[in-house]
Amino acid sequence: MTIEPLHDTGWRAFASDNYAGVLPEALTAIAAANGGHQVSYGDDVYTARLQEVVRERFGERAEVFPVFNGTGANVMALTSVLPRWGAVVSAATAHVNVDEGGAPERMTGLKLLTVPTPDGKLTPELIAQQAWGWGDEHRAQPLAVSISQTTEMGTLYTPGELRAICDYSHERGMAVHVDGSRLWNAAAALGVPFREFTTDVGVDVISLGGTKAGLLAVEAVVVLDPDRATGLRYLRKMMMQLSSKMRFASAQLLALFDDDLGVRTAAHANAMAARLRTALEAVPGLTFTQETAANAIFVALPVEVADRIRKRVRFYDWDRARGEVRWMTAWDTTESDVDAFVALVREELGA
Repeated sequence: MTIEPLHDTGWRAFASDNYAGVLPEALTAIAAANGGHQVSYGDDVYTARLQEVVRERFGERAEVFPVFNGTGANVMALTSVLPRWGAVVSAATAHVNVDEGGAPERMTGLKLLTVPTPDGKLTPELIAQQAWGWGDEHRAQPLAVSISQTTEMGTLYTPGELRAICDYSHERGMAVHVDGSRLWNAAAALGVPFREFTTDVGVDVISLGGTKAGLLAVEAVVVLDPDRATGLRYLRKMMMQLSSKMRFASAQLLALFDDDLGVRTAAHANAMAARLRTALEAVPGLTFTQETAANAIFVALPVEVADRIRKRVRFYDWDRARGEVRWMTAWDTTESDVDAFVALVREELGA
Protein backbone atom coordinates (compact mmCIF):
# COMPACT_ATOMS: atom_id res chain seq x y z
CA MET A 1 0.00 0.00 0.00
CA THR A 2 1.36 3.39 -0.99
CA ILE A 3 0.31 6.45 1.00
CA GLU A 4 1.02 9.82 -0.56
CA PRO A 5 1.59 12.88 1.66
CA LEU A 6 -1.20 15.45 1.75
CA HIS A 7 1.20 18.36 2.24
CA ASP A 8 3.99 20.00 0.28
CA THR A 9 7.07 18.38 1.79
CA GLY A 10 9.23 21.22 0.51
CA TRP A 11 7.34 23.91 2.44
CA ARG A 12 9.44 25.51 5.21
CA ALA A 13 8.68 27.93 8.03
CA PHE A 14 10.42 29.77 10.85
CA ALA A 15 7.40 29.82 13.16
CA SER A 16 8.10 26.97 15.57
CA ASP A 17 10.24 23.89 16.03
CA ASN A 18 6.91 22.11 16.46
CA TYR A 19 6.41 22.52 12.71
CA ALA A 20 9.28 20.13 11.98
CA GLY A 21 8.67 16.48 11.30
CA VAL A 22 9.86 13.47 13.26
CA LEU A 23 13.53 12.51 13.41
CA PRO A 24 14.24 9.54 11.12
CA GLU A 25 15.96 7.85 14.08
CA ALA A 26 12.77 8.18 16.13
CA LEU A 27 10.71 6.55 13.38
CA THR A 28 13.30 3.79 13.17
CA ALA A 29 13.08 3.32 16.94
CA ILE A 30 9.29 2.98 16.74
CA ALA A 31 9.60 0.38 14.00
CA ALA A 32 12.24 -1.55 15.93
CA ALA A 33 10.00 -1.65 19.01
CA ASN A 34 7.00 -2.83 17.00
CA GLY A 35 7.63 -6.57 16.79
CA GLY A 36 5.79 -9.04 19.01
CA HIS A 37 4.23 -8.28 22.39
CA GLN A 38 5.46 -6.31 25.38
CA VAL A 39 3.80 -5.71 28.73
CA SER A 40 1.68 -2.55 28.64
CA TYR A 41 1.64 0.64 30.75
CA GLY A 42 5.41 0.89 31.12
CA ASP A 43 6.30 -2.60 32.31
CA ASP A 44 8.25 -3.19 29.11
CA VAL A 45 11.96 -3.58 28.38
CA TYR A 46 12.21 -0.21 26.58
CA THR A 47 10.90 1.75 29.55
CA ALA A 48 13.14 -0.24 31.88
CA ARG A 49 16.15 0.62 29.73
CA LEU A 50 15.06 4.26 29.61
CA GLN A 51 15.09 4.34 33.40
CA GLU A 52 18.67 3.08 33.37
CA VAL A 53 19.76 5.67 30.82
CA VAL A 54 18.08 8.54 32.67
CA ARG A 55 19.91 7.55 35.85
CA GLU A 56 23.18 7.47 33.94
CA ARG A 57 22.54 10.99 32.64
CA PHE A 58 20.85 12.66 35.61
CA GLY A 59 21.94 10.69 38.68
CA GLU A 60 21.26 7.47 40.53
CA ARG A 61 18.07 8.75 42.22
CA ALA A 62 16.40 9.96 39.02
CA GLU A 63 13.04 8.55 37.96
CA VAL A 64 11.46 9.00 34.53
CA PHE A 65 7.77 9.08 33.60
CA PRO A 66 7.04 9.31 29.85
CA VAL A 67 3.94 11.33 28.96
CA PHE A 68 2.18 12.59 25.84
CA ASN A 69 2.74 16.35 25.86
CA GLY A 70 4.45 19.27 27.56
CA THR A 71 1.35 20.66 29.24
CA GLY A 72 0.71 17.31 30.88
CA ALA A 73 4.35 17.06 31.94
CA ASN A 74 4.32 20.53 33.51
CA VAL A 75 1.02 20.04 35.33
CA MET A 76 2.09 16.64 36.64
CA ALA A 77 5.49 17.86 37.75
CA LEU A 78 4.17 20.91 39.59
CA THR A 79 1.38 18.96 41.23
CA SER A 80 3.87 16.39 42.49
CA VAL A 81 5.86 18.99 44.47
CA LEU A 82 2.94 20.94 45.99
CA PRO A 83 0.22 20.51 48.58
CA ARG A 84 -3.24 21.66 47.54
CA TRP A 85 -2.65 25.09 49.04
CA GLY A 86 0.62 25.58 47.18
CA ALA A 87 1.63 28.26 44.71
CA VAL A 88 4.31 28.43 42.01
CA VAL A 89 6.51 31.44 41.30
CA SER A 90 7.25 31.84 37.59
CA ALA A 91 8.18 34.47 35.05
CA ALA A 92 5.17 36.27 33.61
CA THR A 93 6.18 35.04 30.15
CA ALA A 94 6.49 31.40 31.26
CA HIS A 95 4.74 28.79 29.16
CA VAL A 96 2.92 27.52 32.27
CA ASN A 97 1.38 30.98 32.63
CA VAL A 98 0.55 32.13 29.11
CA ASP A 99 0.43 29.08 26.81
CA GLU A 100 -1.37 26.28 28.60
CA GLY A 101 -4.95 27.50 28.68
CA GLY A 102 -4.85 27.87 32.45
CA ALA A 103 -4.26 24.12 32.79
CA PRO A 104 -1.91 24.27 35.82
CA GLU A 105 -4.46 26.23 37.84
CA ARG A 106 -7.64 24.69 36.41
CA MET A 107 -6.56 21.06 36.61
CA THR A 108 -5.02 21.02 40.07
CA GLY A 109 -6.00 24.21 41.89
CA LEU A 110 -2.46 25.48 42.33
CA LYS A 111 -1.82 29.22 42.11
CA LEU A 112 0.68 30.85 39.75
CA LEU A 113 2.50 33.86 41.20
CA THR A 114 4.13 35.61 38.25
CA VAL A 115 6.97 38.10 38.02
CA PRO A 116 7.68 40.40 35.03
CA THR A 117 11.17 39.88 33.61
CA PRO A 118 12.96 41.64 30.75
CA ASP A 119 14.44 38.46 29.29
CA GLY A 120 12.27 35.60 30.57
CA LYS A 121 14.78 34.68 33.29
CA LEU A 122 14.15 34.59 37.03
CA THR A 123 16.73 35.53 39.65
CA PRO A 124 16.62 35.20 43.45
CA GLU A 125 15.83 38.92 43.61
CA LEU A 126 12.89 38.54 41.23
CA ILE A 127 11.61 35.41 42.99
CA ALA A 128 11.66 37.40 46.25
CA GLN A 129 8.89 39.62 44.86
CA GLN A 130 6.48 36.70 45.29
CA ALA A 131 8.29 34.53 47.85
CA TRP A 132 6.57 35.76 51.00
CA GLY A 133 3.50 35.20 53.14
CA TRP A 134 4.28 31.77 54.54
CA GLY A 135 1.85 30.98 57.31
CA ASP A 136 -0.65 33.58 56.10
CA GLU A 137 -3.91 31.71 55.58
CA HIS A 138 -5.11 34.41 53.16
CA ARG A 139 -2.31 33.81 50.66
CA ALA A 140 -1.56 30.76 48.52
CA GLN A 141 1.72 29.45 49.87
CA PRO A 142 4.74 29.93 47.55
CA LEU A 143 6.24 26.46 47.71
CA ALA A 144 7.73 25.99 44.24
CA VAL A 145 9.60 27.90 41.56
CA SER A 146 9.22 27.05 37.88
CA ILE A 147 11.77 28.20 35.31
CA SER A 148 12.09 27.45 31.60
CA GLN A 149 15.38 26.25 30.07
CA THR A 150 15.73 27.65 27.48
CA THR A 151 13.27 30.43 28.27
CA GLU A 152 10.34 31.57 26.18
CA MET A 153 12.49 34.56 25.18
CA GLY A 154 15.22 32.30 23.85
CA THR A 155 17.57 33.08 26.72
CA LEU A 156 19.64 30.59 28.69
CA TYR A 157 20.41 29.97 32.36
CA THR A 158 24.00 29.13 33.24
CA PRO A 159 24.68 26.44 35.85
CA GLY A 160 25.72 29.18 38.27
CA GLU A 161 22.45 31.06 37.80
CA LEU A 162 20.49 27.86 38.34
CA ARG A 163 22.48 27.06 41.48
CA ALA A 164 21.65 30.50 42.90
CA ILE A 165 17.93 29.98 42.23
CA CYS A 166 17.93 26.49 43.74
CA ASP A 167 19.84 27.58 46.84
CA TYR A 168 17.53 30.56 47.40
CA SER A 169 14.41 28.42 46.86
CA HIS A 170 15.49 25.49 49.01
CA GLU A 171 16.46 27.79 51.88
CA ARG A 172 12.82 28.90 51.89
CA GLY A 173 11.32 25.44 51.55
CA MET A 174 10.45 25.79 47.85
CA ALA A 175 10.99 23.08 45.25
CA VAL A 176 12.45 23.93 41.83
CA HIS A 177 10.87 22.76 38.59
CA VAL A 178 12.45 23.19 35.17
CA ASP A 179 10.22 23.33 32.11
CA GLY A 180 12.69 21.75 29.73
CA SER A 181 10.71 21.72 26.51
CA ARG A 182 13.99 22.81 24.86
CA LEU A 183 16.38 21.28 27.38
CA TRP A 184 18.31 19.61 24.55
CA ASN A 185 18.98 23.03 22.99
CA ALA A 186 20.16 24.26 26.39
CA ALA A 187 22.53 21.29 26.76
CA ALA A 188 23.94 21.94 23.30
CA ALA A 189 24.39 25.66 24.01
CA LEU A 190 26.00 25.13 27.41
CA GLY A 191 28.23 22.30 26.20
CA VAL A 192 27.96 20.40 29.48
CA PRO A 193 26.21 17.14 30.51
CA PHE A 194 22.57 17.31 31.62
CA ARG A 195 23.48 16.51 35.20
CA GLU A 196 25.77 19.53 35.48
CA PHE A 197 22.93 22.04 35.05
CA THR A 198 20.11 20.03 36.65
CA THR A 199 20.85 17.52 39.40
CA ASP A 200 24.17 18.99 40.48
CA VAL A 201 22.79 22.51 40.92
CA GLY A 202 19.78 21.37 42.93
CA VAL A 203 16.86 21.10 40.48
CA ASP A 204 14.14 18.84 41.88
CA VAL A 205 11.96 17.89 38.89
CA ILE A 206 12.12 18.43 35.12
CA SER A 207 9.69 18.39 32.26
CA LEU A 208 11.92 16.84 29.60
CA GLY A 209 11.02 17.89 26.07
CA GLY A 210 10.69 15.41 23.25
CA THR A 211 8.38 16.92 20.65
CA LYS A 212 10.43 20.03 19.89
CA ALA A 213 13.50 17.80 19.76
CA GLY A 214 11.94 15.74 16.97
CA LEU A 215 9.87 13.02 18.65
CA LEU A 216 6.28 12.00 17.99
CA ALA A 217 3.91 12.85 20.88
CA VAL A 218 6.47 12.14 23.62
CA GLU A 219 7.66 14.17 26.62
CA ALA A 220 8.68 13.02 30.09
CA VAL A 221 8.75 14.06 33.72
CA VAL A 222 12.14 13.38 35.29
CA VAL A 223 12.24 13.44 39.08
CA LEU A 224 15.70 14.26 40.40
CA ASP A 225 14.83 14.42 44.10
CA PRO A 226 12.19 11.79 44.96
CA ASP A 227 11.91 13.31 48.45
CA ARG A 228 10.34 16.45 46.99
CA ALA A 229 8.19 15.01 44.17
CA THR A 230 5.68 12.34 45.09
CA GLY A 231 2.68 10.53 43.64
CA LEU A 232 3.64 10.66 39.96
CA ARG A 233 2.71 7.01 39.45
CA TYR A 234 -0.87 7.96 40.29
CA LEU A 235 -0.91 11.51 38.93
CA ARG A 236 0.05 10.32 35.45
CA LYS A 237 -3.06 8.15 35.24
CA MET A 238 -5.32 10.77 36.86
CA MET A 239 -4.16 13.39 34.37
CA MET A 240 -4.70 11.14 31.34
CA GLN A 241 -0.98 10.96 30.52
CA LEU A 242 -0.44 7.20 30.97
CA SER A 243 0.32 5.48 27.69
CA SER A 244 -0.77 1.86 27.34
CA LYS A 245 1.82 1.18 24.62
CA MET A 246 4.58 3.04 26.40
CA ARG A 247 7.33 1.07 24.71
CA PHE A 248 6.98 3.32 21.64
CA ALA A 249 7.38 6.47 23.72
CA SER A 250 10.36 5.10 25.62
CA ALA A 251 12.00 3.82 22.45
CA GLN A 252 11.93 7.35 20.99
CA LEU A 253 13.44 8.89 24.12
CA LEU A 254 16.15 6.23 24.07
CA ALA A 255 16.94 7.25 20.49
CA LEU A 256 17.49 10.87 21.61
CA PHE A 257 19.96 9.75 24.27
CA ASP A 258 21.73 7.27 22.00
CA ASP A 259 25.02 8.68 20.75
CA ASP A 260 23.82 12.12 21.96
CA LEU A 261 21.43 12.38 19.02
CA GLY A 262 19.19 14.90 20.81
CA VAL A 263 22.06 17.19 21.72
CA ARG A 264 23.62 16.94 18.26
CA THR A 265 20.40 17.79 16.43
CA ALA A 266 19.68 20.59 18.90
CA ALA A 267 23.16 21.95 18.29
CA HIS A 268 22.34 22.04 14.59
CA ALA A 269 19.15 24.01 15.27
CA ASN A 270 21.13 26.42 17.44
CA ALA A 271 23.74 26.82 14.71
CA MET A 272 21.06 27.64 12.14
CA ALA A 273 19.70 30.35 14.44
CA ALA A 274 23.20 31.77 14.83
CA ARG A 275 23.65 31.72 11.07
CA LEU A 276 20.39 33.60 10.60
CA ARG A 277 21.28 36.22 13.18
CA THR A 278 24.80 36.74 11.88
CA ALA A 279 23.52 37.28 8.35
CA LEU A 280 21.12 40.01 9.48
CA GLU A 281 23.14 41.70 12.24
CA ALA A 282 24.03 44.80 10.24
CA VAL A 283 20.86 45.10 8.14
CA PRO A 284 19.17 48.51 8.58
CA GLY A 285 15.54 48.51 9.71
CA LEU A 286 15.83 45.44 11.92
CA THR A 287 16.74 45.27 15.61
CA PHE A 288 17.43 42.16 17.70
CA THR A 289 15.55 42.39 21.00
CA GLN A 290 17.01 39.39 22.86
CA GLU A 291 20.24 37.45 22.83
CA THR A 292 20.20 34.40 20.60
CA ALA A 293 21.39 31.70 22.97
CA ALA A 294 19.83 28.69 21.28
CA ASN A 295 17.30 28.32 18.44
CA ALA A 296 15.04 31.35 18.94
CA ILE A 297 15.58 34.77 17.37
CA PHE A 298 13.59 37.82 18.48
CA VAL A 299 13.62 40.90 16.29
CA ALA A 300 11.73 44.16 15.87
CA LEU A 301 10.96 45.40 12.38
CA PRO A 302 8.17 47.43 10.75
CA VAL A 303 4.83 45.63 11.02
CA GLU A 304 4.06 46.04 7.35
CA VAL A 305 7.41 44.49 6.44
CA ALA A 306 6.80 41.55 8.76
CA ASP A 307 3.39 41.00 7.20
CA ARG A 308 4.84 40.96 3.69
CA ILE A 309 7.53 38.47 4.68
CA ARG A 310 4.98 36.28 6.45
CA LYS A 311 2.95 35.92 3.25
CA ARG A 312 5.83 33.85 1.90
CA VAL A 313 7.39 32.32 5.03
CA ARG A 314 5.31 31.75 8.14
CA PHE A 315 6.36 33.00 11.61
CA TYR A 316 4.64 34.49 14.65
CA ASP A 317 4.24 37.96 16.07
CA TRP A 318 5.53 38.20 19.64
CA ASP A 319 4.50 41.76 20.48
CA ARG A 320 2.78 43.34 17.50
CA ALA A 321 2.50 46.72 19.21
CA ARG A 322 6.32 46.85 19.29
CA GLY A 323 6.78 45.18 15.93
CA GLU A 324 8.51 42.26 17.68
CA VAL A 325 8.45 38.84 16.03
CA ARG A 326 9.95 35.42 16.79
CA TRP A 327 11.82 33.25 14.35
CA MET A 328 12.55 29.63 15.29
CA THR A 329 14.89 27.09 13.77
CA ALA A 330 14.52 23.32 14.13
CA TRP A 331 16.49 20.10 13.85
CA ASP A 332 15.70 19.94 10.12
CA THR A 333 16.39 23.59 9.22
CA THR A 334 19.02 23.71 6.49
CA GLU A 335 21.59 26.31 5.54
CA SER A 336 19.71 26.88 2.29
CA ASP A 337 16.49 27.46 4.28
CA VAL A 338 18.27 30.11 6.31
CA ASP A 339 19.95 31.75 3.33
CA ALA A 340 16.70 31.95 1.38
CA PHE A 341 14.92 33.49 4.35
CA VAL A 342 17.73 36.01 4.86
CA ALA A 343 17.45 37.03 1.19
CA LEU A 344 13.70 37.48 1.59
CA VAL A 345 14.08 39.63 4.72
CA ARG A 346 16.72 41.78 3.03
CA GLU A 347 14.52 42.16 -0.04
CA GLU A 348 11.48 43.27 1.92
CA LEU A 349 13.43 45.64 4.16
CA GLY A 350 14.95 47.18 1.05
CA ALA A 351 11.46 47.56 -0.44
